[in-house]
Amino acid sequence: MSEQTPVRGIVVAHGELAMGLVHAVRRIAGDAADALVAVSNEGCSPQKLSEDLAAVAGTGPLVVFVDLPTGSCAVAARKLCQNQEQRAVIFGANLPLLLDFVFHRDLSLQELVPRLLARGRAGICCSPATDPHGDPALSGR
Repeated sequence: MSEQTPVRGIVVAHGELAMGLVHAVRRIAGDAADALVAVSNEGCSPQKLSEDLAAVAGTGPLVVFVDLPTGSCAVAARKLCQNQEQRAVIFGANLPLLLDFVFHRDLSLQELVPRLLARGRAGICCSPATDPHGDPALSGR
């Protein structure tokens, strides 16, 4: 019986956002955050950004966390992961999502990705509740 390789993560974003998110995860999660690498599009052509991502991707299961579903970061991430069964791209990276990733990256990619999507969405809420219908997803309840 072989052990599953833990999933690695790359955070790719505009400007200094990727470094800021990874730094925050490291402050909260300590060594567990070593599974995340930050990549910025700052000063990069689309080709250079793709090359930077490929250089840190390595082998094995991988999740690429991107700030926006469009733009140079999204294009480079999609290119990196296309036709790769052991790679996934998640758009809308946020701190709750990344923290859940570092603590659960031992799950299979098939288990991990739906969990991360749920955690990322649950991390978006409002206080005080402003939704007149009492939607707990909006109010954080």
